[in-house]
Amino acid sequence: MTEEIISLRINSELKERMNSFNEVNWSAVIRNLIEKRVEELSKIEKMRKQLETKEEQELIKWSVELGRKAKENSFKKLLSQLSKEKREELLSRLSQENRKKLQEM
Repeated sequence: MTEEIISLRINSELKERMNSFNEVNWSAVIRNLIEKRVEELSKIEKMRKQLETKEEQELIKWSVELGRKAKENSFKKLLSQLSKEKREELLSRLSQENRKKLQEM
């Protein structure tokens, strides 16, 4: 593998501070940081592409729907455990559309 040379600018204060650590190979430090960041970005890109697949989109849609059903069932269970007054008070805070949905369940 051939190596390429890159350059970067830093302010003079930082350069002075770096010079106080003579034992540090700053090129190696920067090279390692760049390698790690490129690896991280590559993994993120791979995951992003995987999320775009049809299978993954279907799985996401299914899991969201499952979560909604679980939430609805939990809410129904909570309602059944409340007194009639508390239940009516809670339901009165819901929008008309959400109350209708609850009645349909």
